[in-house]
Formats: sequence, C-alpha cells, structure tokens
Amino acid sequence: MPEEHMTYEEFGRSFFEVAVTEERVGDAIAAIAGEEFTVGPIAQGPGRIAKVTAVVNVQTPVVTRHVAEQITFSIRIPLEIDMVIDLRIDKPRFKVFGEIALKASALAARPLLLILDVHKPRPTDIAIHVTSTSLRAEVLRIVAGVDAEIKRFIAAHVSGEIDSPASRKAKIIDVAEQLDSTWTGI
Repeated sequence: MPEEHMTYEEFGRSFFEVAVTEERVGDAIAAIAGEEFTVGPIAQGPGRIAKVTAVVNVQTPVVTRHVAEQITFSIRIPLEIDMVIDLRIDKPRFKVFGEIALKASALAARPLLLILDVHKPRPTDIAIHVTSTSLRAEVLRIVAGVDAEIKRFIAAHVSGEIDSPASRKAKIIDVAEQLDSTWTGI
C-alpha cells in the first residue's frame, strides 16, 4: 500500500498526538512525584506545642488528555497519608486520603524539543479527607489548623519536585537526540 503523504505541519501535529499519550505523561508525572515523602514535623496550634508529622504515599497518577489547538492534560495524583500529632503527652494518629490536581501542556521548543510543562500546584489544588480516631483528636486537628498546613506543605513539596533536575529530565525530550540514537540508516 503506498504511503499517504502529508505536509510537514500535519506531520508535526500527528507526531505530537502520537508521542504525547496519557500513559507517557503518567510515567513522567510518576517520576516527578516520586513514591513517598515526609512532611514535618510542623509546629502547630496555640503555643505551637503540637508537632505534626505526615508520611505521604503517592499513588499512580490518573491522566486525562485534552486534544485541541494545544494538547493539555488534567492529572490527578491520589495520596494516602499517615499523620501523627505529637502533643508530648499524647500522639493521636489520623488516616488521610487526598488528591493533587495538576494541569500540564505539551509544548514544542527549538531546536527540536518536546516539553511537558507541568503547572505548579497551589494548596487549593490539593484535596484531603481526614479520619480521626477520637473526638479529641478531631477537635485538635481543627483547632491546630492541620489540614491547611498539610495542603501547603504538599503543594510546596510538589512544586520543588517539578523544578528539580531529575524532573527536568523527565519533562524534556530532545527528539533530535532520540533520532540520532535510534537511526540506523537505510
């Protein structure tokens, strides 16, 4: 069957739609987000006597691709968080489930780069649901403003990871370099 020719512009658009898939973006985001990180201890509450520590387990990202003039992605990263509030005399534990909502765009750059531009999350892009083991623990969590601090620290951590050197490598593909390494000639 003879090949159907297309313009260079059509080829470029088709290349992007084939190269930048939900699976590949999910893999890049997983590399950026990592698997686990610890937040704290954070001093909270009246007199900042409570010390909050959270171990955040990052789950597999869920990616939805939107193809329009620009290819964009809605990304949801589920989180499982084990949180402890150390009051010196008591250490209530909490189970927290959450999610980070990210946005990303597939961009082209010179000389021949494919870039995944991941927007940094704000605390409002992070949703958490906390289950407490007791009424006292629940009151403590609310009075100490723990939820807002956890969101703020998660947003700061993820923003730092987006800017890291390892993340840059996961977000930028040098297409010319990839072609040079795989081209065997005719």
